[in-house]
Amino acid sequence: MKALLVIDMLKDFIDQDGVLTTGNAGQEIIAFINDKIAEFRKNNFPVIFVCDNHEQDDKEFDMFPAHCIADTKGAEIITQLSVEATDKIIKKRRYSAFFGTDLDLYLREKQVDEVHLVGVNTNICVLYTAADARNINYQVTVYKDGVASFNEQAHDFALEEMKNTLGCQIV
Repeated sequence: MKALLVIDMLKDFIDQDGVLTTGNAGQEIIAFINDKIAEFRKNNFPVIFVCDNHEQDDKEFDMFPAHCIADTKGAEIITQLSVEATDKIIKKRRYSAFFGTDLDLYLREKQVDEVHLVGVNTNICVLYTAADARNINYQVTVYKDGVASFNEQAHDFALEEMKNTLGCQIV
């Protein structure tokens, strides 16, 4: 079975005034992601929203500005995407959706062996989620029209890395 992971489609990354906004690149993938969500729901495949969610003093803020702080507007899923009761929300504190979360356990309970990735940032959270998924033997598909970054060069590199090094299917 397959599942859709919607990674970090949060106000701090997608809204134009977000702390770490992806700008137009992030805005341009919303319609595609909505289509994928509808497709997965129609086929009764799990839809999982993976959400960056940090404490105020998170060590990640040594590298990046404070963002997606728990219980703030910036950590909310953008209003252009709807979350339904059948969807799963996974909160994470690091780049990978698997690190320190129950994502792997949830996927195995649902008998998922194939994850499909959309969201931001291609070169950070999408890439490291793909790497961890491959390392624990999930098949991974990344939708190039469904991922974005604030750095186009890093975005392109990450797509190549996921394809050539990790063996992900890029469609």
